[in-house]
Amino acid sequence: MTVSIDGQRLWSSLMSMAEIGPTANGGSCRLALTGEDAAGRRLLLDWCEALGCTLRVDRVGNLFIRRAGRRDDLAPVATGSHLDTQPKGGRFDGILGVLAGLEVFRALEDQGLVTERPLELVVWTNEEGSRFAPAMVASGTYAGVFSVDDTLSRRDADGVTLGEALEACGYAGELPVGEPRLDGFFELHIEQGPVLEDAGESIGVVTGVQGMRWFDVTLEGQSAHAGPTPMRLRHDALAAAAHLIDRLQAHALADAGGDTKVTFGCLEIDSPSRNVIPGEVRLTVDLRHVVEAELDALQALFERELAAAGETFGVAVSQQRIWASPVVAFAPECIEAVEAGARAQGVPYRRMMSGAGHDAVYVSRVAPTSMIFVPCRDGISHNEAEYASPEHCALGAQVLCDALLGRANRPA
Repeated sequence: MTVSIDGQRLWSSLMSMAEIGPTANGGSCRLALTGEDAAGRRLLLDWCEALGCTLRVDRVGNLFIRRAGRRDDLAPVATGSHLDTQPKGGRFDGILGVLAGLEVFRALEDQGLVTERPLELVVWTNEEGSRFAPAMVASGTYAGVFSVDDTLSRRDADGVTLGEALEACGYAGELPVGEPRLDGFFELHIEQGPVLEDAGESIGVVTGVQGMRWFDVTLEGQSAHAGPTPMRLRHDALAAAAHLIDRLQAHALADAGGDTKVTFGCLEIDSPSRNVIPGEVRLTVDLRHVVEAELDALQALFERELAAAGETFGVAVSQQRIWASPVVAFAPECIEAVEAGARAQGVPYRRMMSGAGHDAVYVSRVAPTSMIFVPCRDGISHNEAEYASPEHCALGAQVLCDALLGRANRPA
């Protein structure tokens, strides 16, 4: 079965979706389960209903859009990603994976072709974690990592629960979470990094995802006047935080392979003032590595350096690990299906690990999974300037199509 996707139609769909929740500098803002997110879902469903697809929605708002196969009794082969964005996000992160799946459905419809197994296009709720923490919570619930009740009770900054937001935007479904079981899952995504572009390669065959751990850290010292208080008698919480950051940055930069990553995305000073020694500082710590044992060692180093910073600067320290995602290895048969699709297009490609988390991380716990990356300009993502070319989007969708069909049409 040979199917050619329509790259121009895919691009038109991407640009139409970008008209919902546009930002001032050409990006997108469709936070999970807001009116904008609901409008994006509705547009997608209108397109899918025109193809005769059927919809089921589970209790945490995940959408499962089915294109029937010749053997509907068989488990479906799925693709998809997410439609929610960062507050000032781009037009491709997540959305490309959803609309490329739609394009595969449209191309099959154009040619009057039906796969042996049914196909499922999935939209996962709240992948970004911008509104309800943590990220990827709904795909994690599907995979059994989080309980349904816990997920529905998570609150945004205004105190609204995820369950209340689902009801408000009309996507509180009844399908039991964990259904349908999938025969396989393929997710197309922009790389969100510069590796492919820097190497002049067009496709990333994703073999797995690096491990990630998030921490909330509090350092409590003593506020005091900046002038009369001698340096040696201070209990400066910000100086302790700076010391911690410097030590972990130096450790990561010394990793010649570049696999160690540390990030301090949020830093808050309690009652900041120009001439007051900071008495309390809160910060977030994001640790990542491609090897689980090395990630364990990185966490141990972080804990030692945090304790040392507290002792050196005379401040009390505490930390809480709020999220952990282990190193993921994708299914060899799905990796090979993606690689075969890349080879068939005759383009330069590479096998690579993902540096970012994706819904495929959790789905891989319950179904054979792999991912496809295409380059994004300058490696920029989670930014209004995020951009992937029409040619690369089309190429990624074609590789996705080939991988999906290869798995969906294999003998039962």
